[in-house]
Amino acid sequence: MSPLHIKKGSSKHSAYNLRPSFSDVQERHTLAVLVENEPGVLARVIGLFSGRGYNIESLTVAEVDHEGHLSRITIVTTGTPQVIEQIKAQLGRIVPVHEVHDLTVEGASVERELALVKVSGKGDKRVEALRLADIFRAHVVDSTLESFVFQITGTPEKIDAFADLMRPLGLIELARTGVAALSRGS
Repeated sequence: MSPLHIKKGSSKHSAYNLRPSFSDVQERHTLAVLVENEPGVLARVIGLFSGRGYNIESLTVAEVDHEGHLSRITIVTTGTPQVIEQIKAQLGRIVPVHEVHDLTVEGASVERELALVKVSGKGDKRVEALRLADIFRAHVVDSTLESFVFQITGTPEKIDAFADLMRPLGLIELARTGVAALSRGS
């Protein structure tokens, strides 16, 4: 009979999981939090993050059920797996919080962001800005003789790439909505 070879780092489904239960790896997670739409709830949620030194990369809030007085808070944050689990557990303990979903681990999700990008330029730079906007499917929502304001939607990475290309062409100002996200499927 051959000896049983157990490899270090076997899958988490194995009875012989030898991986440590802690990690120093920083992960980016998108959390969807359904809360009562009442004064002070957002402050309590944000206070949880600031009071413990957690960073918020993106934050969007909107009422999603007018009759039920419910709002959805979408938070993009980074942390070790232990920190993310702690954040989710602490969010779940706040009284006006109905649900906490980690869209990053619950399966496929769709993330989008909207940005308004003001670019100045004349001559060739102006033509190049319009050409790049067309490639990125950005729309001109305002135009003067000296500048454009583009509207662009997409993943945060797409918006970052568009802004990076517009910087040498005369990027003046950038306004971003933050990430809105939903899980895919039913």
